[in-house]
Amino acid sequence: MTHAARARVMFLGACLVAGCKGMGPDFTPPHEPVPEQYAGVAHPAAAPGAPRPDAESAPGSFWWQEFHDAELNRLEELTVAGNLDLKAAYLRLVEARIQVQSARAQGLPSLNGMASFNREQLGLAGILKSQGISTGPTTAASTQALIGALEQPVNIYQLGFDASWELDLFGRVRRSVEAAKAQSVEAAEARNDLLVSTEAEVAQTYFQLRAAQVLRAITQNLIADQRSVVELTINRHQFGLAGEADVESARAQLSSLQSQLPPYEETLAASRHALAVLTGQAPEALDAEFAGSGELPPLPAVVPVGVPAQLARRRPDIRDAEAALHAATAEVGVSVASLFPDVALSGTFGLRNLGTRYLFDWASHFYTAGGTVSIPIFRGGALVSSVRLSRAAAAEAALNYRKTVLVALQEVEDGLANLENDSLRSAALRDTVDADQRALDVQLDAYRHGLVTYITVLTQQLQTVQARQQFAESTSTQATDLVKLYKALGGGWESP
Repeated sequence: MTHAARARVMFLGACLVAGCKGMGPDFTPPHEPVPEQYAGVAHPAAAPGAPRPDAESAPGSFWWQEFHDAELNRLEELTVAGNLDLKAAYLRLVEARIQVQSARAQGLPSLNGMASFNREQLGLAGILKSQGISTGPTTAASTQALIGALEQPVNIYQLGFDASWELDLFGRVRRSVEAAKAQSVEAAEARNDLLVSTEAEVAQTYFQLRAAQVLRAITQNLIADQRSVVELTINRHQFGLAGEADVESARAQLSSLQSQLPPYEETLAASRHALAVLTGQAPEALDAEFAGSGELPPLPAVVPVGVPAQLARRRPDIRDAEAALHAATAEVGVSVASLFPDVALSGTFGLRNLGTRYLFDWASHFYTAGGTVSIPIFRGGALVSSVRLSRAAAAEAALNYRKTVLVALQEVEDGLANLENDSLRSAALRDTVDADQRALDVQLDAYRHGLVTYITVLTQQLQTVQARQQFAESTSTQATDLVKLYKALGGGWESP
């Protein structure tokens, strides 16, 4: 075998390898190092009755069911089915999958049909005259007859097919399809991430509504108790056992408690409207359902958190970042392949005649076949710049993946720390409420017997009201902490 033949064989082998494998680097799923256990699980504070994180069990997918609240479960189902943002995200996913089909079609042969009709006059006499060929009387009669016949306008009928196929010898199309598939996965994970965020928003809004209902009920009970205190103070004043200042102080306290109700009503209205819109309904759709009273659902005793290594598969934003890195890596191959020649095959077959009578006669057929090679020689550095740009984009995607993993770990650790500290605060506030209520009962009994002034009772009453409100808000904060922790752990996007 000659040197030239060996070179051709090596070139063809290189082209086949490139076509099978594609130019540029092959994508390898990243493995960001993570700790073996969450720091917030190693030494949790022991708050009585607080949810306990468990690293031995993997987190559940549908975490809102851990609250055992039928209303919350129904709202989450309505959100998955009716949220408009989720529907728009699904359409974006459909668009991305269509882009995969479009990219794949670039590597397939194309076939076009054609049909044409033209009426032409060749202007043969003028052409002959321009070449100094006489067509006058001295020309033979047969020649004049031929020229006259060719000078007549003619109809040209043509039917046929043309085909072309760009050979993907260097894997540009294959890498384009790979990038499109990764972008499709990216769109799917973006939709899943939006789903997880929306489910968490629904749960937080629902707990905000229930907390407002609890605070409103506490305030209403305090108003009823304060009315009794006002009546008692007025009676004592009538018998000379209390001064006018005590009566006005009692009434002022009643008005102060009544002024706290409108903000709670505003919170309730805003929460109802937000839940309705999140579920894809009109803002007033849930007004009747949540117009009454309600309680915060009990917190789960155990919260499975698993280990950090599970985050990469559970969190859609990490999967999204991995898909983005995959797409960016494939785009490097597309840009590298653009540095190499493009090879295309093309051909045409058809039928052509001056009349339709003989158009489909085999003697009227014609065809062309051939190939083209397009070699980039000078583009002003555009192709090299494209390769550098795609490599920089891939490096940026790798950094973004690493940051996404770190942020995910941070959110879980923050969630564990917040849950622990708020549990301790809630336990302390529970003891404070019990102690303040006992002290208030003692002060009210002493006031009824004339042993203390109303100022003493008022001071203790204000302290008790504040403690009750803080305890209710702390319980709501614990529920919100759990929602944030569940969201940080991922889950909620899987199919049942």
